[in-house]
Amino acid sequence: MLVGELARRTNVTVRALRYYEKAGLVVPQRLANGYRQYDPVAVRQVEEIKELTSLGLSVAETRPFVECLAGGHASGDECPASLAAYRHVVDQMSKRIERLVRRRDALAAHLEAAAGRAMPTRKAASVSAANAAVLLVEPEDDGAAAHLVGRSLPALPLPATDGTMVDLAALGAGRTVLYLYPLTGRPGVDLPDGWDAIPGARGCTPEACGFRDHHEELREAGAARVFGLSSQSGEYQRELVDRLRLPFRMLADPGFAVRDVLKLPTFEADGMILYRRLTMIVRDGAIEHVFYPVFPPDQHAGQVMAWLQAHPGDGR
Repeated sequence: MLVGELARRTNVTVRALRYYEKAGLVVPQRLANGYRQYDPVAVRQVEEIKELTSLGLSVAETRPFVECLAGGHASGDECPASLAAYRHVVDQMSKRIERLVRRRDALAAHLEAAAGRAMPTRKAASVSAANAAVLLVEPEDDGAAAHLVGRSLPALPLPATDGTMVDLAALGAGRTVLYLYPLTGRPGVDLPDGWDAIPGARGCTPEACGFRDHHEELREAGAARVFGLSSQSGEYQRELVDRLRLPFRMLADPGFAVRDVLKLPTFEADGMILYRRLTMIVRDGAIEHVFYPVFPPDQHAGQVMAWLQAHPGDGR
């Protein structure tokens, strides 16, 4: 086959094929007219190069695999030289990982020391998250929620994690606990850069677990219903509800419609705009009480329960 056909069949550029040729990996025969004529095995060789480089190997490191195919083997990793190449690359990657881990730990130590110097007067609390102690820095009350008490919730239907739509203006009679949070983490997904250093940012999962564990007590104290609300997608929230087995629904507001109407506080982290942690006690459509700032997150459900108990009313 000619170079154009090989490029189409393997979805690579002609320039890439010429690079492989120059490297001595996929070498065609030269026809009398100067055209490049490739053997059918070249398709498998090019696909092998593509797959291995996607795993982190350099083009040069694919040589043993390409030569194994050229030797008539069914797979490029059947030859002893290929196995040796695997071991070499894995060993090199392990060494790079070790170096990166050392650098990360050193940077984390510098971050912790710098955060301590930058915020020496702020209070801190320790909570348990994934069985590890995390230092939380208390956010300051900037007055961004002082205007909310007495406001009516807007007529805004928001998607809930059970597939329904919940209209904030029609939550129902009695008291509703509506807590807003920035975002929840997910196993295997990194939090935004600098997350731990943002006052009040960390602690969303412990907060949700607190509302889960105190859900029945909150109901007994007069909360007819509990909702969580964030700007994360409904799919992301459904994973959280399932993983933590939350007995209440989460509401998704990725467009910040509630913020725009009620002028709610937000902040920026790693290029994302997120809600600041805030809880509203809503009674018959109007905001009766606001918790802001919320701290520490893992104890907040108990704080809400204590307020409900201290302010009895027909919240059912």
